[in-house]
Amino acid sequence: MNVDEFRKHGHQIIDQIADYYENIESERILPETAPRDIFNSLESSPPQKGENFDDILRDFNNKIMPGLTHWQHPKFFAYFPSNTSFESLLGEFLTAALGPVTFSWQTSPAAAELEELTMNWLREILGLPDNFHGVIQDTASTATLVSLLTAREKYSNYAINNVGSAYSPNYRVYASSEVHSSIDKAVKIAGIGLRNLVKINTDSNFAMSAADLEAAIKKDLMSGKTPLAIIAAIGTTGSTAVDPLEEIAEIAYKYGIWLHVDAAYAGSALVLPEYRYLIKGIDKVDTFVMNPHKWLFTNFDCTAYFVKDKNALIKTFSMMPEYLKTAYDDKVNNYKDWGIQLGRRFRALKLWFVLRSFGVEGLQEKIRFHIELGKKFEEFVGSDNDLEILAPRYFNLVCFRLKSGQFPASELNNVNESFLKMINSTGSLFMTHTKLDGKYVLRFVIGKTYVTENNLHEAWQVIQEQKDLFLANPEMYCEM
Repeated sequence: MNVDEFRKHGHQIIDQIADYYENIESERILPETAPRDIFNSLESSPPQKGENFDDILRDFNNKIMPGLTHWQHPKFFAYFPSNTSFESLLGEFLTAALGPVTFSWQTSPAAAELEELTMNWLREILGLPDNFHGVIQDTASTATLVSLLTAREKYSNYAINNVGSAYSPNYRVYASSEVHSSIDKAVKIAGIGLRNLVKINTDSNFAMSAADLEAAIKKDLMSGKTPLAIIAAIGTTGSTAVDPLEEIAEIAYKYGIWLHVDAAYAGSALVLPEYRYLIKGIDKVDTFVMNPHKWLFTNFDCTAYFVKDKNALIKTFSMMPEYLKTAYDDKVNNYKDWGIQLGRRFRALKLWFVLRSFGVEGLQEKIRFHIELGKKFEEFVGSDNDLEILAPRYFNLVCFRLKSGQFPASELNNVNESFLKMINSTGSLFMTHTKLDGKYVLRFVIGKTYVTENNLHEAWQVIQEQKDLFLANPEMYCEM
């Protein structure tokens, strides 16, 4: 493809993207495809000669698009949102076009310095302490692994990096029973071992019990184990429960334990001053992670990771072979030393575009609006005698289920699983589930960049219509 062809097809794709967003509500959110449908529709061998781009784009539209789940649809109420915005898309275009590999300052001085500045801006916007240093990771899963590896090295005096995990004391990591599965994975990868991840009981609001945490730490100390790290959640995946950070931070400080805060989704709410009470105790936190690519309108991937002791981070990950040394290394941030990867994308650009374009007030307006929609949906559910709310609403996620008395309690999990499948089969909205205290729960999270109140009312109408059909003839829909 030459420059003229690139210009032509580039405009073509921009127009197609604009049309997509203009008409996205007409799309079915979940595709009606069976496993292997897409695979089998494509050529099994690569072309021997280059193909015309128009043909490639035609296959994309006819074969790939029908198999996509439309994550940017305003009635995508599943999982947590992975948002984009037009500002973020334009930043991503430029990043892809320029293609810088930003592992050191010298590889792109502007990229390194913009990342530092943008993370300083984000730290201020979120109300985090000035002594936190920020770096952009790809995902919160990576950031959590980075935190645990840093804790492991700092507390072992960097011995494990040098002599291997055979040196390792019997380290223990503590997190609530509602913790994200990425914590389990990080504990495995870091060589700490799943049996050394201690799951702490939660209270009636699904938040970690500080008393049970301290009891577990005392028990481990008595048995010769070494408490290494605590993971506190601001917004658990299941219900967005908030662990009592101030109490947990005091315990971590008392016993000299590393403290990491996982605020991957709900951390975006900290742009609102009225939510800053959630991070009381943040001065005793070692690391903090949140995802602009979830609820801060910056397309995937872009994870903001903050660390108090940047020297421990750098000492854990720094590698300086001769071919990477430069004359500036003692004066600049070389972000290859701030995480796992050597090669790094220029993620700061799209985040900078978003922060500048929205401004603090624009971000606050969006987040407040989404929380208000969550409150409205909670009121809808609360007014329906056939439904019940299963967890407190902290932000914009409502956990609920069908509770109709015509079903025995022992069958409600199967009933709600069938009810959710029925709703999603309409293609006009998409929800997912979790289990809380063993109960099958429908999760409805409202956070898409361009969602409207009208979308909320439309979704509620679908839920009501499907509920009435379901209750009128449950044996037709229920898989018992």
